[in-house]
Amino acid sequence: MKAMILAAGLGTRMRPLTDHTPKPLLRAGGKALIDYHIEKLAAAGITDIVVNCSWLADQLETYLGDGSRYGVRIFVSREEEPLETGGGIVQALPLLSGDNNDAPFLLVNGDIWTDFDFATLMSCKPEAGHLVMIKNPSHNPQGDFVLSRNGLLTEKPDSAVANNTTTFSGISVWRPSVFSEFSLGRRALKPVMVAAILRQALSGQLYEGHWWDIGTPDRLAALDAFLSA
Repeated sequence: MKAMILAAGLGTRMRPLTDHTPKPLLRAGGKALIDYHIEKLAAAGITDIVVNCSWLADQLETYLGDGSRYGVRIFVSREEEPLETGGGIVQALPLLSGDNNDAPFLLVNGDIWTDFDFATLMSCKPEAGHLVMIKNPSHNPQGDFVLSRNGLLTEKPDSAVANNTTTFSGISVWRPSVFSEFSLGRRALKPVMVAAILRQALSGQLYEGHWWDIGTPDRLAALDAFLSA
């Protein structure tokens, strides 16, 4: 299985920290945020990792190199302007799928930190996609999707209350063919998810371990304190 780390965001909410440093290179617990992902992916046996980049891309490319210091191969998909998640995947698709290959790939949001074990997803073969969900955090109390008892995700009804919904963790597995029909351009991921839900082809699982959305300097500081304790 190959993996992709989403690292092309501008980090607007993290300013001024990201004025001169790309968000994946911000540090917590003595390491760059992206180091945690790459090390966990390598520990899971994933050796081919695609990283998309845009803001201050030269810094990120120089830092990562070819991946050999992590024991992996890193392939960079550089975006002149951030293409949003879906568009970034479409651009990186040749690096993720190869020739006529619909083997699933693991997708990880670079804006999170977690102790989730990526190795548990190595045998995941979804019809379209499979999402790791978490209990709703304080910054998203209404959640994203309902995780049904049969393991399929359904849309959140307008009347949904927080205890009936779950939040997308930023970790998922996808078939390349889900994105192959789209042309290159700015494209969000959520409509792709909703389309898969309508086909009953989006599954999920609940993770209740440690997870951080590093969306603000305060959350980064809290993560640093947690990792440094």
